[in-house]
Amino acid sequence: MPVDAFARCRIQLALSGVYVLGCAFRSVLPVYDIPRLGLFDTWLSSVMVGRSVATIAELCFAAQWAVMLNATARSTGSAFARIASLAILPLIATAEVCSWTAVLTTSNLGHIAENSLWGVSAALGVVAIAAIIPRCAAARRPAMIAWCVAGTLYVAFMFRFDVPTYSGRWAADQAAGKHYLTLAQGLADVSHRRVVSYRWEDWKTEVLWMSAYFSAAVWISISLIQAQVPTAVLAKEEAALLRPARRLRVES
Repeated sequence: MPVDAFARCRIQLALSGVYVLGCAFRSVLPVYDIPRLGLFDTWLSSVMVGRSVATIAELCFAAQWAVMLNATARSTGSAFARIASLAILPLIATAEVCSWTAVLTTSNLGHIAENSLWGVSAALGVVAIAAIIPRCAAARRPAMIAWCVAGTLYVAFMFRFDVPTYSGRWAADQAAGKHYLTLAQGLADVSHRRVVSYRWEDWKTEVLWMSAYFSAAVWISISLIQAQVPTAVLAKEEAALLRPARRLRVES
């Protein structure tokens, strides 16, 4: 394996490891942030811990895509893939700020912004990958097509279901005259208030996204570990790595 490719693989392995462990933790100790719902009355099941784990894991997942797209941009000369690779991590970092704002204030307006940014980021990634598929070796196209299909489904889910769901919740809260917390009040609230519930009525709206998040997204993260640079640069790196070995054979 070329040196650069090996380094990318190690970075992807580390980032994926954090994401997968974060998803494992959150699947065992799920939390429904704004109502402060959890399954266990323990500090590990608090919104503060759950959201902190989610933030770190999601930034790692976004970084995986940035690394892969950056390598793709280098190998294909795609300006759009390079722009996408530079934009994704800042977009997701902004989404995490919006998420924390929503969780602390209990206003779903932050979740509307958060999920819109995730949808836009995914759309950027899909377009970037789709644009370079024709330049890829045939053996590498199936994985890239699979990522495009998964990404397209994700974007559709975000803008057809997730964002409208949070918009509806925010509108209902506005109509009911809900009192929102300040950031300081929210920080104190998420640190100690936990509501234990096993009622289907309380969790049913979260089941779909949690199921996909803790299964399909995990496998996508793992698949990125083996993502290779798709075109000419990979061949050049392989040739550069093999050249010293060939020279030794000739000299011997």
